[in-house]
Amino acid sequence: MLKQIKKITVVGGGSWATANIKMLTDNAIEKEIFWWMRNAESVEHIKKFGHNPNYLSSVEIKVPGQNISSDLKSLIQVSDCILLNVPAAFLKEALNGITPDDLAGKKIISAIKGIVPDENLIIGEFLNQKYNVPFDNFLVISGPCHAEEVALEKLSYLTIASQNNALATEFAGMLNTRYIKTIVSDDIYGTEYGAVLKNVYAIASGICHGVGYGDNFQSVLISNAIRELDRFVASVHPIDRDIKESAYLGDLLVTAYSQFSRNRTFGNMIGKGYTVTSAQLEMNMVAEGYYAVNCLHQVNRQYKVEMPICEAVYAILYKKSSPATEMRKLAEKLS
Repeated sequence: MLKQIKKITVVGGGSWATANIKMLTDNAIEKEIFWWMRNAESVEHIKKFGHNPNYLSSVEIKVPGQNISSDLKSLIQVSDCILLNVPAAFLKEALNGITPDDLAGKKIISAIKGIVPDENLIIGEFLNQKYNVPFDNFLVISGPCHAEEVALEKLSYLTIASQNNALATEFAGMLNTRYIKTIVSDDIYGTEYGAVLKNVYAIASGICHGVGYGDNFQSVLISNAIRELDRFVASVHPIDRDIKESAYLGDLLVTAYSQFSRNRTFGNMIGKGYTVTSAQLEMNMVAEGYYAVNCLHQVNRQYKVEMPICEAVYAILYKKSSPATEMRKLAEKLS
């Protein structure tokens, strides 16, 4: 084991960031945890009461108050590992004022399940191109795992992906607990794109439910979705991977079917006739798949992979096509 990671800063204040904090502090390996949140009021609330006021409020926060701050640069300076956990659409804003020099030599972990808008880059590519982060210093956390079940300490599995196997193994060891088991992978592209795509397919699943399709159709939709995912990641990064592994198929299944899936919830609202804006306002949470499907549409102009499910979701969300009409057209293309 490398023993390189001693101090970790978690960036983000949402439910998955809170779940990451819980896993890291429940793990027995000695380390110091820092936590950055944009909202100064939330920082003060956690310092005073030991709970996140907005997300997973039942989770006891064991991070020392002096280690929680809204000053990201100061936390990065004292840490050797940065765990990014903000929505991809807001990553640039969160890193505003942070330079490549600030991240030099740091290990960067992405728990983000999205693509950076405008750049149309997955997180590893974005950090490599914009912040000079070497891929050997980069890791990905992927599911299948919902934050709400982590809060309840229900047995869950995580995949830690990196081209640096020793680093992935070290960090995986820092997440293992009684209720968390970890798997190590070297497929950073497949796990990142898989996490992005499964959110889009979860929106499709929700839309289908919203317009009245049942479980029989859902099963066909998801069996087609995993094949579509396989085609895309094989085109973007053709390596030997088993698409039936937990990081791909497992993550897709839990996101498409779970009551905790915000993307499925968002899609269900769209299927029932909500506008994008009204659905976002009512949820008060970010459905990463909304932004991701537009980015994927742009990326796929290069690869030209057959992606009827993604294109149907794109047409509904960005071309204002009728959900019922698009689902009927999609149904004719599925097998």
